Amino acid sequence: MQAFLYLSIKYTMKMKTLLIAIALTITSQSFLSAKEEIQSIHKNHNLMQTDSVLRHVVLLKFKEGATGDNIKEVEAAFTALPSKISEIQGYEWGLNNSPEGLDKGFTHCFFLTFKSEADRATYLPHPDHKAFGAVLTPYLEDVLVIDYWTPSE
Repeated sequence: MQAFLYLSIKYTMKMKTLLIAIALTITSQSFLSAKEEIQSIHKNHNLMQTDSVLRHVVLLKFKEGATGDNIKEVEAAFTALPSKISEIQGYEWGLNNSPEGLDKGFTHCFFLTFKSEADRATYLPHPDHKAFGAVLTPYLEDVLVIDYWTPSE
């Protein structure tokens, strides 16, 4: 009986070892596949940077007490930035008119285009951008900024 228990325990240990080895093999193959996929994404992202433009999307929600004149002042200040900051390659803006009701109070969308991350890096701390922030801040309830690469037109 002891010999049977010994063989049974030894067999069970071998099976556990085999199962662990199989699990590690599957995991390492999955890891390698994930690593290769990430490398492919990075490669494509780098290509995007050479053949693409960087979009900078700014959504604004104004404080309840902001007047129409206050908001027009902000619109004019933002609209003046492309003439002051040469790194801005494209600019447009508009008011939300979505019928979906999912705007969460954001009313204004400003859409800037840069040729490179370096251009955006110049824009962000630029004195004229900072001056715009000083105009905006007293009336700002919330802001949402999203940047992304897209193929150039």
